[in-house]
Amino acid sequence: MPRVSRSLGHVLLASTFAWQSSRIRAPDAVTPRIDAETQRSAMIITRTPFRISFFGGGTDYPTWYTQHGGEVLSTTINKYCYITCRHLPPFFEHKHRIVYSAIENVRNWDEIKHPAVRAVLGWSKYDKGLEIHHDGDLPARSGLGTSSSFTVGLLHAIAALKGSYISKEQLARDALHIEQNVIGESVGSQDQVAAAFGGFNRIEFRRSGNFSVSPVVLKKQRHKTFQKHLMLCFTGISRIAAEVAKSKIDNLSRREAELKRMHEMVDEATQILQSTTRPIEEFGDLLHEAWQCKRQLSDKVTTPEVDQIYQAARDAGAIGGKLLGAGGGGFMLLFVRPEHQARVRESLNTLVHVPFEFEESGSRVMLYQPNGLS
Repeated sequence: MPRVSRSLGHVLLASTFAWQSSRIRAPDAVTPRIDAETQRSAMIITRTPFRISFFGGGTDYPTWYTQHGGEVLSTTINKYCYITCRHLPPFFEHKHRIVYSAIENVRNWDEIKHPAVRAVLGWSKYDKGLEIHHDGDLPARSGLGTSSSFTVGLLHAIAALKGSYISKEQLARDALHIEQNVIGESVGSQDQVAAAFGGFNRIEFRRSGNFSVSPVVLKKQRHKTFQKHLMLCFTGISRIAAEVAKSKIDNLSRREAELKRMHEMVDEATQILQSTTRPIEEFGDLLHEAWQCKRQLSDKVTTPEVDQIYQAARDAGAIGGKLLGAGGGGFMLLFVRPEHQARVRESLNTLVHVPFEFEESGSRVMLYQPNGLS
């Protein structure tokens, strides 16, 4: 099971002191002139949240919503993707250094293997040498929109390096363009918007291709009660979301009834949460129904192992739940009365349970040092 958390302090240390064990140019090479700009090289750290999607997933694929419209109910959580970005001093054979689960030292942006980094640097036409570090609180390919959080966070960092302000809406639009058009991935549109805006929202996708974000307002006690009923556990199964998503997209025309029902659930779930009389357990019942609909979208959405995990949780007291993201593995969200959660944890004691809280900030620049480290 992967280690899943690194603190912001680790990010700062990695980015500040990992300055390079890489090969320095040979002694007979021409020594670069260290100008004022190099001495004052900027450093940026962005923090971008991951998201949990409750209802409407599947209706956020452009193939669907440009014909029928779509809507999702989702929230961002206090688990994050950190991107540290700074200008790379001109002492090395490489121009760019990218550090994630691999380390890449390259001379040109088009040699970068990481698809999002290559796409962002090429699209933005950023010609200065960069050192980019990625750290995440939770593992990739896990259903929490981690890839889109990475793209949003990197775009935010590049904009900051340019000294430019970028709005949440523009950040989301740029991320959608990068992932869907430049990279050409089979992905939906909710993750990029959620990561950029943050918060607990209804996100509507219109036939025109535009989107709108509407915060879901709950009374303080209802919000607290709702969050206390949610559990997040990692199945340990990693998958390529785009592969699962493609299989769902291929089936959209044959799953119209399921997708329309999933769209309707966004409004129903909001009504349950905002009601002063309806029991909150109805949200869990609706979540269970949504999972049954989602399972019909593709034979790649679930696996026998996932089904066993879900049934074990239900047997122990979970009212409802679902795999997050495209499906196939990753994190499972469960809706459980607080008094039954210990029993559910015991039933799923081989899985990693992750406590979390809702967050409202979206992607943020956490460190902005235009003149380098002091």
